[in-house]
Amino acid sequence: MTRTMRTSVCLAVVVMLAAGAALAQLSPQEIARLGADLTPLGGEKAGNREGTIPAWEGGITRPPAGYRPGMHHPDPFADDKVLFTITGASAEEYKDKLTAGHLAMLKAYDTYKMHIYPTRRSASTPEWVYEATKKSAATAHLVEGGNGVTGAVNGIPFPIPKNGLQVIWNHLLRFRGEAVSRRFAQAAPTRGGQFTLVEFEEDALILYGNRGITEEALRNRIILFLQRVTAPARLAGGILLVHETMNQVRQPRDAWVYNPGQRRVRRAPNVAYDNPGTAADGMRTSDQLDMFNGAVDRYNWELVGKKEIYVPYNSYKLHSDSLRYRDIIRPLHVNPEHLRYELHRVWVVDATLKDGARHLYKRRTFYVDEDSWQVLAVDQYDARDQLWRVSEGHVINYFEVPAVWTTLEVHTDLQAGRYLAYGLTNETTMYDFSVKLTEAAFSPDALRREGVR
Repeated sequence: MTRTMRTSVCLAVVVMLAAGAALAQLSPQEIARLGADLTPLGGEKAGNREGTIPAWEGGITRPPAGYRPGMHHPDPFADDKVLFTITGASAEEYKDKLTAGHLAMLKAYDTYKMHIYPTRRSASTPEWVYEATKKSAATAHLVEGGNGVTGAVNGIPFPIPKNGLQVIWNHLLRFRGEAVSRRFAQAAPTRGGQFTLVEFEEDALILYGNRGITEEALRNRIILFLQRVTAPARLAGGILLVHETMNQVRQPRDAWVYNPGQRRVRRAPNVAYDNPGTAADGMRTSDQLDMFNGAVDRYNWELVGKKEIYVPYNSYKLHSDSLRYRDIIRPLHVNPEHLRYELHRVWVVDATLKDGARHLYKRRTFYVDEDSWQVLAVDQYDARDQLWRVSEGHVINYFEVPAVWTTLEVHTDLQAGRYLAYGLTNETTMYDFSVKLTEAAFSPDALRREGVR
């Protein structure tokens, strides 16, 4: 090897090491902040200067008296009163604390309003997840251009994020329990408010959140997911099976569908990116499920910073079994009388489509909860840079776990005057986080056996 070649190799190694260092784990001094001035997951423990955001004091750590798993979750903040209401007429006064999507909805719909409640920092997870977060923070780093994460399991990999990709990975790998079975409905009403419910049963084995699992045992998989359509009759019997991989560029997610008409299982490589969501009437893309899921490779992810924003939170009223679906589903947008918004600090991440990449959304702005890493709102723009769809994740703390997750996702199409409400549970049984699921139940052979029952 010539001196010039050796010099070039050394320079390449230095560049690679520098790039790796930029994506490397936190320093001991930064890790020591977790549980000190920061929450165990990396949020700011202190409240804000104005006192409108309180300090985090552990969130909800136990279910309320009388609660039994399987019940609809009672509202721990039922006595809270509305502080004030934002309407289209007053939107400009509050625009510095509104997402672009909420501001657009307030201006577009005279019937839309935002009731602002006291801020309750209810987010919590089990202590072992906090411990796993501190451990992962010392070793986690992005790999292959940010398309995957290594050195982390169970916990939040980047509790003190340095870039937008790390924030999005925190959302993708956040704790939602170890396994869950749930029944729910979705509705995509017409402009006039007419709708037909599509009903689902879902099972999910959340491998990344399984206590004690190793990175080697994950084998690049983070979730095994099975979704059955149970109504209406014309759609009933369809089943979707997904093996969600972490690095989907190196190993795309595996997906299969069972078609009851053909009575066969086939591969479903299109369950990804901007392909249509299941029975969603074209109102959401595959990667909008759970507010965002899947591969991150088609966007550039810019960390804009942290802001105080009015976001959906502690949506126990919307979750209540005292409501009927028709109480919620209204023309143009869901009934605002059942929605709760609070002032929270959120990480803002701008995703812009890479040159040469294809997606329905040219740009997306994500608003991510500092306390749970749950995406609470997304603004989605079309190829003309016009705001197109506004997504909201109405969350509660499922306090038997505990974990913050959506009780209802709402994806509003401003251009069509329609929306999709995904996750309606008011008239059905609730989530079961105690279910025992095995990997064998999520195999293509198991899908074939289930399809022919």
